[in-house]
Amino acid sequence: MNARAEVNDKFEAKPPAPGEALGGDLIPLSDPDITLDDIAAVEAVLRSSRLSSGPVMEAFEAAFAAYLGRKYAVAAPSGTMGLLLALAAYEIGPGDEVIASPHSFRETVHAIALAGAKPVFADIDYWSGVIATGKIEALITDKTRAIVASNTNGHPAQWAELRDIATKHRLILLEDSTEAIGSKYKGALVGTFGDASVFDFSQPGPLVCGEGGMVVTDDIDVAVAMRRFRAHRPSERASVVVGSSAPYQAAMSDMSAALGMAQLRRLEEILEKRKLIEHYYFKHVKSFEGIKDPFIGPEVDEVHWFLYVVHLGTRFSKSSRDSIVEDLLVEKVEAAAYSNPLHTQRRYFDYGYRRGSFLVAEKVSDRAVAMPFHVHLQERQIAFIVQTMKEASINVGAGAAIY
Repeated sequence: MNARAEVNDKFEAKPPAPGEALGGDLIPLSDPDITLDDIAAVEAVLRSSRLSSGPVMEAFEAAFAAYLGRKYAVAAPSGTMGLLLALAAYEIGPGDEVIASPHSFRETVHAIALAGAKPVFADIDYWSGVIATGKIEALITDKTRAIVASNTNGHPAQWAELRDIATKHRLILLEDSTEAIGSKYKGALVGTFGDASVFDFSQPGPLVCGEGGMVVTDDIDVAVAMRRFRAHRPSERASVVVGSSAPYQAAMSDMSAALGMAQLRRLEEILEKRKLIEHYYFKHVKSFEGIKDPFIGPEVDEVHWFLYVVHLGTRFSKSSRDSIVEDLLVEKVEAAAYSNPLHTQRRYFDYGYRRGSFLVAEKVSDRAVAMPFHVHLQERQIAFIVQTMKEASINVGAGAAIY
C-alpha cells in the first residue's frame, strides 16, 4: 500500500473543461514515492538510541557501493557537499582549475568554487545537454587538475571520450550523477565512470531521503580521505593524528540513511513507474510541434530522467518561456526553468564570465522547461499539462519552429 495513494483521489472527478485546472490543488513538480515500508524504516531509527550518523548510514554506504559494483561509498548531506569532499580528498583547491559545464538544474559544481579552485566552464552539446567533449582540450592548462562532467538531467555524458582526455592529460575525472541514478551508457550504470562519482538524494530525483548524497570510488586512499574530511568519529576526537585536518561535519544522519536504504531496495520499481510517466508525456508531447522532447544519444542504453524537460522552439525567447511557466502556475501546474547557467550568475563574474560566453548553454537554458515528473501523475493530468502548455505558447505569440 502506498502511503501517498490518497494524493490521487482528488483527480477521479469528471474531466475538466478546457483550460480548467484538475482538482483544487497544485500539481507539484515533484512528489516522492513514499511507502509504509519507508515510513517504518525511519520509525525504527526514531525508536532507537542513535539518530545521527551511525550503523544505518554505514549499511547504506555498503549497499550503495554494492549496487554500483564500486569498492567504497561515502555518504554526505548533499551532492554538492559530496563533490566538495572529493575535491578535498584529491587536494584540489586554490591555484587549481577544474573544467565543468555551466548547464545544470542542480548546481553541484558550486563545490569547485567553494573549494577555492577556479571553475573553467566548457559549452555543452545542443542535443543532449552534456558537456561538449570537443571543447575541453583547448581549455586545459598547466593548472588544470580535474574534469567534472555531469550526466545532465539523467542523460549520460560521453564517458569514453572523457576518459581518453583525462588519461591523455593526466587529469582526475569526476562524475556528477546527481541527476542520473539508473541511467546506462555502453551497458554500464552511471556512477561507474569517474575516479569518484557523486549522487544526490533530494527531490526531485527517484531515490529521495530528504537531503543527502553519496560519493563512490575504487580508491581506498580517496575514500579514507573523504571520511576524514567529512567528520571525526566520537572515538577519534582526542586523536592528534586525525585532528590534523579540520572536518566539515558533513555526515548523513541514520534517519536519512534509513529512508535511503528503503528506497534503494525498490529503486528499480520506482524507476519503472517513472518510465510509465515518461511514456505518457512522450505520447502527448509528440503532437505539439512547438517543442522537442528529450533527446537520447546513440551510445546511451537507458536514460532515467531527473525531470521531464522539453525544449521550446527557437522562435520562443527567454521571456516567453518564463511567461509559459507563469501561465502553467495560474492553472495550478508547477513548472520551472530547467537551468540558469552558472556563468550568468553573479558568483562567477569574478572569473570573467558574462552572458554570451557560452551560446549553446544559453540557447538551451533559455528555452528549457521542467515539467512535473513523479510517480503520482496520471495520464489525464499529463494531457492537461501539455494542453495548457500549448495554450500558453499561443498566448505568447511564438511560432512552432523546433530547432
